[in-house]
Amino acid sequence: MVDDLSGGYDEAAAGFAASRNPAIGVATVRAWAKLLPPRSSVLDLGCGTGIPISRALIEEGMSLSGIDASPAMVSAFQANFPGVPVACEPAESSTYFGRRFHGIVAWGLIFLLPPESQGALIRRAAAALEPGGSFLFTAPEPACMWNDLLTGHASVSLGAPAYRKLLAGTGLTLVAEHRDEGDNHYYESRNGTSGEIGLPA
Repeated sequence: MVDDLSGGYDEAAAGFAASRNPAIGVATVRAWAKLLPPRSSVLDLGCGTGIPISRALIEEGMSLSGIDASPAMVSAFQANFPGVPVACEPAESSTYFGRRFHGIVAWGLIFLLPPESQGALIRRAAAALEPGGSFLFTAPEPACMWNDLLTGHASVSLGAPAYRKLLAGTGLTLVAEHRDEGDNHYYESRNGTSGEIGLPA
């Protein structure tokens, strides 16, 4: 049997699409996108079906690409957004289309990965950012472990101090942390120190 590189989300794709609240996180991601130059290239890591995060970024005028490890999720993404580039690859080992981006977002993804893979993803994202580019990801502020409701697989938050250290180790500058209406915690960082503007607190 081929290993499931999606951490159980390929089998749970239909349940994910049905359970995902289409409003949570959208306002925060839209506000982040507005800080980027018009028509910026943005990569959505763990894009899933593309709803609602990819859709919000496209509606903000971003030039979007997506990556997800689940074939079922990628198929749904392609149906929702024909012509938008998407790759079926694990975000922590993807080639990221062999290019750099003005913005990279990882919503609801990092804590699904083992700790060592979380560090690999952050390093890979940092390397794929244009100078001045921004990386936005979500993970609970406290260090904690729990079982994912859809897959039953273990989820791990390394905690804010560890994420701040990982970002600093890649050369990214943490410019702000945020919390949305669903109580999701965000880390907003930039590649370089010129012209950073954080989202409103």
